[in-house]
Amino acid sequence: MTRGLRNCNPGNIRKSKTKYLGEIIPSRDPAFKQFRTMAWGYRAMFVVLDSYSRKGYRSIRKMILRYAPPIENYTENYIRCVAELSGVEADALPDTRDRATMVPVVAAMSRVENGRPAVMTDVEEGWRLFIIHKP
Repeated sequence: MTRGLRNCNPGNIRKSKTKYLGEIIPSRDPAFKQFRTMAWGYRAMFVVLDSYSRKGYRSIRKMILRYAPPIENYTENYIRCVAELSGVEADALPDTRDRATMVPVVAAMSRVENGRPAVMTDVEEGWRLFIIHKP
């Protein structure tokens, strides 16, 4: 099992000052956040991408460049895979509050991060939590 799946953190969100609903504090992982369930981990991914969009990182390409910087990732491959798997073009400007767009994008990112398809019921529950607990 991958670290992201063990931590219920399918996006491999690193430890930071930002606190998310459903986060286990303190995380037992030395570098990454842990969440109570996969759904809470997916909600955190939706929150991160929504916050990037509001800060001017509007396209999938710009969001992923911020999320998975080239200094530690094969970012161009990451972008290509997410675009192909989600059906959302890399330079598209998605509405981060649109379920039909963002659920496939986050599921694709989870697949890149963990090397296996996301469990869609968990992603959908993460979206539901994002909508009812909007940041």
